Amino acid sequence: MLFKQQALLRQKLFVLGSLAIGSLLYLVARVGSLDRLQPLCPIDSRFGPRSQDEIPLRALQFKRGLLHEFRKGNATKEQIRLHNLVQQLPKAIIIGVRKGGTRALLEMLNLHPAVVKASQEIHFFDNDENYAKGIEWYRKKMPFSYPHQITIEKSPAYFITEEVPERIYKMNSSIKLLIIVREPTTRAISDYTQVLEGKERKNKTYYKFEKLAIDPNTCEVNTKYKAVRTSIYTKHLERWLKYFPIEQFHIVDGDRLITEPLPELQLVEKFLNLPPRISQYNLYFNATRGFYCLRFNIVFNKCLAGSKGRIHPEVDTSVITKLRKFFHPFNQKFYQITGRTFNWP
Repeated sequence: MLFKQQALLRQKLFVLGSLAIGSLLYLVARVGSLDRLQPLCPIDSRFGPRSQDEIPLRALQFKRGLLHEFRKGNATKEQIRLHNLVQQLPKAIIIGVRKGGTRALLEMLNLHPAVVKASQEIHFFDNDENYAKGIEWYRKKMPFSYPHQITIEKSPAYFITEEVPERIYKMNSSIKLLIIVREPTTRAISDYTQVLEGKERKNKTYYKFEKLAIDPNTCEVNTKYKAVRTSIYTKHLERWLKYFPIEQFHIVDGDRLITEPLPELQLVEKFLNLPPRISQYNLYFNATRGFYCLRFNIVFNKCLAGSKGRIHPEVDTSVITKLRKFFHPFNQKFYQITGRTFNWP
């Protein structure tokens, strides 16, 4: 009886083993045949041949983590060489405007797998001490990237600093320049609010916005107040146009970027000659914060810092009306120069 049971068990094991070996041989043969198969219409062939050192955009998406490690300094020279990484001068710069949404624009553009951002404001072209350190110092402040990615930095002070256009022109006369603007009066109040918050953190007092924006002697708009001067966009843009044609500028609607970001980002993609990659999936509205947040993938989301979207102090309506009337002719000229019209009062 025991002998029969052992024989039956050996028979079952033999059958199971044969099935397992057969399945394994089938899989090996199947993989080999798949390797030999050529797709009828390869995706890459639709877009022409790719150069040997070009990295597909879908591959770049999976290497963001690797780039993050390099940015933190956790990389050897051999690893950098092996992955063909470089520190490139920017091919596009967000030059302004302060409190127009420059940080939001940079972070949103960083959703694109072909874009790499400089995390900090470098202040190379507007700071004489930094500029004296030379272009190589500036380049080494840039993040590591793949050769076919676009590096973008942002320093809002560039837009209003007199020496900057010529300095950037000397670096790259064909560079692309991004300017994000908001309704000028709202932007000026936002500018004031940021300074006010800084003063309050240091337990310092500060003048009310109305007292700074309106000259007490003439009761007219105080053009010596920096927050007012910055909002006269056309005055600053005219200085840039001495060095760069208008075609090298793209104007971003900062107000629309807050409420409806995707169309604005798609316009920037087109301006930078990037294939469309940013979609509604990458942007989701956070009801608690009242702003759109960023979704890079299924596990990594990001919202802008809590300092964004500060609550503005109440401003006398007569002062707001006076400022809007003051900015109106400058706005009209700005529309004419840029070819983009905004619904500013």
